[in-house]
Amino acid sequence: MKVIQPGSTIGILGGGQLGRMMVLAGRNMGYRFMTLDPTPDSPCGQVADQQIIADFSDIRAAEELAQSSAVVTYEFENVHADVAQQLEQNSYVPQGSELLRITQHRIREKTTLASFGIPVAPFEVIKSESDLHNAVKKLGTPCVMKTATGGYDGKGQWVIRSEAEIPQAFAELSRAGTVLIVEEFIPFTKELSVIAARNSQGEVKAFPVGENIHVDNILHQTIIPARIDSELHEKAEQIALQIAESFEVVGLVAVEMFLTEQGELIVNELAPRPHNSGHYTMEACLTSQFEQHVRAICGLPLGSVEMMSAVVMINILGEHLSDVMDKLADLPATAKLHLYGKEKSQPKRKMGHINFLAPTVEEALEQIERLKIWSLTEE
Repeated sequence: MKVIQPGSTIGILGGGQLGRMMVLAGRNMGYRFMTLDPTPDSPCGQVADQQIIADFSDIRAAEELAQSSAVVTYEFENVHADVAQQLEQNSYVPQGSELLRITQHRIREKTTLASFGIPVAPFEVIKSESDLHNAVKKLGTPCVMKTATGGYDGKGQWVIRSEAEIPQAFAELSRAGTVLIVEEFIPFTKELSVIAARNSQGEVKAFPVGENIHVDNILHQTIIPARIDSELHEKAEQIALQIAESFEVVGLVAVEMFLTEQGELIVNELAPRPHNSGHYTMEACLTSQFEQHVRAICGLPLGSVEMMSAVVMINILGEHLSDVMDKLADLPATAKLHLYGKEKSQPKRKMGHINFLAPTVEEALEQIERLKIWSLTEE
């Protein structure tokens, strides 16, 4: 298998904060970086050796990136799968385009997961309002309708709570011109995620299970270790490892799951890249998710995923940034601040995060509460 030695250039499709943190981790290992993103002075571009300013659909720009790089990766899944597929022909793209193609389409993703025996919510494919009526009768209410492609942080979704909502829900989401999917609503007690890594030699490792709390459909905080029993920890990690092996992932895959009221784990969705819920690894684990991704795509042995501290990762959205800056002196000595270098601060936009490390989760949560910056009900 191909090994990309330190000193080589890694090309990144995407210039957001995930790419930025990947570069900062990879620089410690001696790698150089080039990124492609349409936004000048992007978060990743600020720390990379070079940025190509071009749209993600610009195949010529992507080829320029590939020609200057020993390996090409992507830092978010809205990169065009056909661009990644074309680059595969003449460049080294170990993540490949197939996983990207599958995870960009909710129906393909659910169908493929089910074919591997991975538990997913029952779902129906919707092409017409009549299909939606039939699906709601079959799945019951509430149920969740989503666009098959696009959508993140709750966008492109509609929770249908009664049959009376069907015409409006269908009219609203069908405007995107994509096929729709309706899933059975899963009553859950916790949202969990596991970041799994697999390198080109087939070695796999899973980071500890994170417990995620969302506000307004945006990740608010990740709690490590998740407040579940040891059997569920092991089961969640095994599901993530099975997915990494079944998809023959090279790099990272984030597996988001629901823990049901019956104590079952249901996979909600995948992200074939570093993930917001894995930011806690930057200080709380021997190897961060970003270093692990670099190791995996470069064919190096995977690093230890051992956890060194309890931690709560909390996102800094645009509406939190000024309060965070005003209270820098009040942050605990073990709190680790990460800001992403974005030019404009806007409500609901992820501007950074803080990892609150403490002997216990409860102590980390108390540290956050004392700052009085974040609210679970008013974000």
